[in-house]
Amino acid sequence: MQVLVTRAQDDAEPLAMLLDARGHQALIDPMLIIESVDGPELDVGGVQALLVTSANGARALAQRTPERQLRVLTVGDASARVAREAGFKAVESAGGDVDDLTGLATACLKPEAGAVLHAGGNQVAGDLGGNLERAGFVYRREVIYEAHPAAALAEATKTALVVGIIGGVLLYSPRTAAIFVELVQTADLATTLESVVAYCLSPTVAENAGLLQWTAIETAAQSDQDALLELIPAPA
Repeated sequence: MQVLVTRAQDDAEPLAMLLDARGHQALIDPMLIIESVDGPELDVGGVQALLVTSANGARALAQRTPERQLRVLTVGDASARVAREAGFKAVESAGGDVDDLTGLATACLKPEAGAVLHAGGNQVAGDLGGNLERAGFVYRREVIYEAHPAAALAEATKTALVVGIIGGVLLYSPRTAAIFVELVQTADLATTLESVVAYCLSPTVAENAGLLQWTAIETAAQSDQDALLELIPAPA
């Protein structure tokens, strides 16, 4: 069975290797194209913690600041792993979504200790800033990368869907699920998914994927990659 990987290229390649180790053939077709935003070194004066909501954000953050001692709170384990690999010393993962990150920040930070700086993309899921400001924090946001939607499905993806060799599609975010839905509809390939399973990282992702008719939509028990990959049955 082929599994379609819709993550951005930097995340898709190691994921494809994990799938291969589990006996699955991965087909990579990123729904988002990532571009770093050039700019001066980030001003972290008066900041008590950096907030990261994606692995792409962690990579871009490492390019925009030499600071490695500040506390870094990440939305999930994948972004935490990338932050640690980039040399950040004090990294904590919320192990879920933006709401979980809000909970982690309010539990382990104090508003009077300084601002929180969310360094991320041009699109933001949820209301991280609003939630933290209502909790009394000074919230700062810096756009350090842009995530542009793919213009169309790759030809290899279209062919694989038409001939029926894709058994599952991995969807990691509400935005990538929405983009995939739109591109499938634009290509007039919605009926090809009637024998395909959507593997979704969270209920919100599954909600967006539900605009198409799949053979099944499965949601990870918790919002992390290990739980998501456990949904895919082992090859016979």
